[in-house]
Amino acid sequence: MGRAIVMTSGKGGVGKTTVTANLGMHLASRNYRVCLVDMDIGLNNLDVVMNMEDRVVYTMLDVIEKKCRLKEALIQDDYYPLLYLLSSGGLNRNLTVQLSEIKTVINELHTMFDFILIDCPAGIDAGFKRAISCADEALVVTTPHLSSIRDADKVITILSSFNITNKRFVINRARGDLIQDKLMFDVHDIGKTLNIEFGGVIPEDDNVITNTSDKIKNNKIALNRAFDILCENILTGKKKLFDCTYKYRGFLGSIKKLLKRSV
Repeated sequence: MGRAIVMTSGKGGVGKTTVTANLGMHLASRNYRVCLVDMDIGLNNLDVVMNMEDRVVYTMLDVIEKKCRLKEALIQDDYYPLLYLLSSGGLNRNLTVQLSEIKTVINELHTMFDFILIDCPAGIDAGFKRAISCADEALVVTTPHLSSIRDADKVITILSSFNITNKRFVINRARGDLIQDKLMFDVHDIGKTLNIEFGGVIPEDDNVITNTSDKIKNNKIALNRAFDILCENILTGKKKLFDCTYKYRGFLGSIKKLLKRSV
């Protein structure tokens, strides 16, 4: 049986969908069968992030309405043969979807994949509750900003009420230069507030939105090292920390900080 992990945040705009896509790519590169499920019905954009928007023929709603089989709705990634996407569908059919119908689809995916990453809609309304009801575990994505951390804390409280006991938080868009100068919350500050297990730190990096095979093969890129550590933590239960402040220490680090902030 596969592991169904809901990727949630509470607050929109924290990069949850791009974290979902990149995590899926890294798990698939480790020979795990991975399905990305877009549960943001009506406002779905995981297919866009994955560069698959032109390949969507059938969606989860088509599967539920028995217009196609589940395997027909799954889109295989061009670069990672073990990575698939299940798009959600359009807004005009949203009201017909029942939780039990979605759970039936997720249960079938359990038998086909090692990991099912459920991209949860922002907020804490019906769409959010529908997504977390289909998951066994949760990764709460937050940025090192007070408003995002507060929203993440509210989401964690709700997750507990849904009996999701395996919860970890992921810090996205971490600026090592600002954390080094204590101008941004670091992992330890956030951990004290959220009071759940640590999952990973993803540095601020424009490459996070790009889906290319060469990027993951290049382990010298800090972004790839960060996702590798996140994968290892998920697979082994460890709490390894990617240090995004290392290159901003010492004399040369001070110069790099000045150059970064002058851009």
